[in-house]
Amino acid sequence: MTSSILIQGGTVVTADGEARADVLVDGEVITRVGKDLKTPAARIIDASGAYVIPGGIDPHTHMELPFMGTVASEDFFSGTSAAAAGGTTMIIDFVIPNPKERILDAYKKWRTWSEKSATDYSLHVAITWWDQTVYDDMGTLVRDHGVNSFKHFMAYKHAIMADDEILVASFMRARELGALCTVHAENGELVYRLQQQIFDLGISGPEGHPLSRPPAVEGEAAHRAIRIAEVLGVPLYLVHTSCIDSLEAVARARLAGQRVFAEVLSQHLVIDDSVYRDPDWNKAAHHVMSPPFRSKEHQIALWRGLQAGMLQTTATDHCCFCTEQKQAGQNDFRKIPNGTNGVEDRMGVLWHHGVRTGRLTPSEFVAATSTNAAKIFNIFPKKGAIAPGSDADLVIWDPAKSRTISAKTHHQKIDSNIYEGMTVIGNAAVTLSRGKVLWQNGKLTTEPGYGRYVNRPCNAPYWAAQTLRNAQHNPVAVQRNQKPN
Repeated sequence: MTSSILIQGGTVVTADGEARADVLVDGEVITRVGKDLKTPAARIIDASGAYVIPGGIDPHTHMELPFMGTVASEDFFSGTSAAAAGGTTMIIDFVIPNPKERILDAYKKWRTWSEKSATDYSLHVAITWWDQTVYDDMGTLVRDHGVNSFKHFMAYKHAIMADDEILVASFMRARELGALCTVHAENGELVYRLQQQIFDLGISGPEGHPLSRPPAVEGEAAHRAIRIAEVLGVPLYLVHTSCIDSLEAVARARLAGQRVFAEVLSQHLVIDDSVYRDPDWNKAAHHVMSPPFRSKEHQIALWRGLQAGMLQTTATDHCCFCTEQKQAGQNDFRKIPNGTNGVEDRMGVLWHHGVRTGRLTPSEFVAATSTNAAKIFNIFPKKGAIAPGSDADLVIWDPAKSRTISAKTHHQKIDSNIYEGMTVIGNAAVTLSRGKVLWQNGKLTTEPGYGRYVNRPCNAPYWAAQTLRNAQHNPVAVQRNQKPN
């Protein structure tokens, strides 16, 4: 049961600015924001000396994902609970159909798994193959299930990779529907060949992983996806931008007026590729994710891209595999399940390394961790805002609260943590999801099933302006889409 809550004495920070104000929550929504509010609220939370910010939105997670012969250890309840402990109150996870599996069937399967979520959530849907049923199901997902984004893996050959034919067909269908196309940008053919070459050279450990996925592999795919989107006149969102090569492709497109959005993972901002050379195989393997961690010059560029607005959102690609699962690739780096933790740690890491260093203002932090994702995926101001009528997804953020990150104390369902031993100053003191306190005084009070699925309507009128502009230079962009044979 929720009731009236008055958050007093804090500094309210939104993407637009900050001011001293109280916030009144009635049930699941915010009803008033202003100075010195008076109310017979059933509960008062003192936010003196702290910031009151919108709950974080992580637009890229993989809870209980079947992948590389195993299943991610984090489920939707444990993952969203851990997220709440770190100040994140909504995730957008990914439905990833097997090739030839009806995408609508896969969506229904993920909805069943996600019903135990402790916070609100939504789902992207990946396009891993193409025929008439995929075309039809994309329309059903948009119309009846509030899906407005479709994911395309340009990597993982012989598994879920979308080649150019699938990209073009899916992008054109998304344009019809007013949906957003997202891509994992890595050239799958190059990765496949490089993996074999590296392994044939006798390199079988985790150090082979980044060698088989160099920055140019990501940059090429990012450039190709951007140009395909340009020709077809569709908006594009690049997940986990990790290197200078892809960042430059994004910057060129945005400076040319193309509607391209890009995400950066908190991990890629603070961890470099030296982790793959750790003499402890298990520690190195726990950092195997795709794209891999890069050398430090890429981190510098990514921070600048975030500061300049070329990167709009921050995420985690949270996909947990325990040590025993990682050891499936002990003799072959190609078989190490790809994925790391992060959903609990993102906000603290970004505050410590972003706001405390002066790279980001508090308002820029809010934009990068919440508001921009809400706007791009069309759930603002329901989410990502502190305003009357918005969901009461709120975090009382203590800028002086210190936490040393460790697998021994975190709430993520994994026996390691890629940030192990990192001390971050600035953490969530209280987390509310739709008016319910989920985290306070270092204790989680989450319940399975409290989270609700969030419909994300398509933004067709918004994207149409970009389509029309591109069509002036790309006549194919206004040709009538043809259904697949």
